[in-house]
Amino acid sequence: MTPEHRTWHHWTSDVTCVTLEPMQVRDLLRRKGSDVVTIVPGATVSDALALLAEQRVGAVVVSDDGHRVDGILSERDIVRRLARDGAATIDQAVSTLMTTDVVTCTPDDGVDQLMATMTEGRFRHVPVTELGLLAGIISIGDVVNARVRELEQETHHLTNYISGY
Repeated sequence: MTPEHRTWHHWTSDVTCVTLEPMQVRDLLRRKGSDVVTIVPGATVSDALALLAEQRVGAVVVSDDGHRVDGILSERDIVRRLARDGAATIDQAVSTLMTTDVVTCTPDDGVDQLMATMTEGRFRHVPVTELGLLAGIISIGDVVNARVRELEQETHHLTNYISGY
């Protein structure tokens, strides 16, 4: 059985079964919100750094219109380019550093599958799109926090079941 098709069953103290469906990306967005920090492709890396620091995020979606994903730029992208090209990187356009082959997900995608995709691709941020339009962004931290909450809830239900509550 693949992770995205797994269904969890929890027993309550009155011996009834509560079924928890696999978590979807939309559940994460409902909790964290759908705000996305974007930057235009022609902005400088210096502008991007200021925006990353100001918004306290690790990546920005690059978008000409604020609605479609043209690319993504992360702190890692900038650090790697700085290491390669030095200080001249700061004045370059975001479009010269951004990843253009962006992996996205939809609100209906399963969080387990998203976690596997992020792990395999070794990236920390995935824009969420719906009908081709930006609908949010999920970070690996969002995924880990959701999984921790899920495990805490499962532990709580199992403890109550074993204790007879």
